[in-house]
Amino acid sequence: MNGYNVRMTGPAPVTQLLQAWSDGDEAALAALVPLVEAELRRLARVYMAREREGHTLQTTALVNEAYLRLVQAQGVRWQGRSHFLGIAARLMRRVLIDHARSRAFRKRGGGDAKVTLNEAMLISRSPDLDVLALDRALDALAAVDARKSRVVEMRFFGGMSVDETAEALRVSSETVKRDWQFAKLWLLRELEGHER
Repeated sequence: MNGYNVRMTGPAPVTQLLQAWSDGDEAALAALVPLVEAELRRLARVYMAREREGHTLQTTALVNEAYLRLVQAQGVRWQGRSHFLGIAARLMRRVLIDHARSRAFRKRGGGDAKVTLNEAMLISRSPDLDVLALDRALDALAAVDARKSRVVEMRFFGGMSVDETAEALRVSSETVKRDWQFAKLWLLRELEGHER
């Protein structure tokens, strides 16, 4: 077969396969897919739970599009499972943003629906969240502090734990907690200001 035991589980085998794939081993990618598919589906479900009812993009399509973008990522030196999931979360966000922009562009008079965002919505899995407004706010946050923006991507969009986020960003859990608190308040202020 491909020389890899696809029944391997846990972060160590995933990390080994990611590194082998980074080194150009296509068989490692084939062995990696079954190990990370459930995680990609979990990430996609978290994203889709926040989308409005009747969203035209399905969870499977989101996973497939993110997978295609992951496979096309050239020159990425995968640092491990958390790094992979962080990149996957970012790519899924991009897929949803591209989809939302495409829909808004096709509408006559387009534009984004304005939705009030309070802190409860930022923490919750609200389906009324305006993805395009949040994307703009995250881009603005990234211009001020890229790490805090990444923390939001991983925690809010990716559903990653504090520890998983800390591992992916190579910072302490306490740093992630502080970044998360700051980012929530910053985004809330930014989004409420945008609605006025």
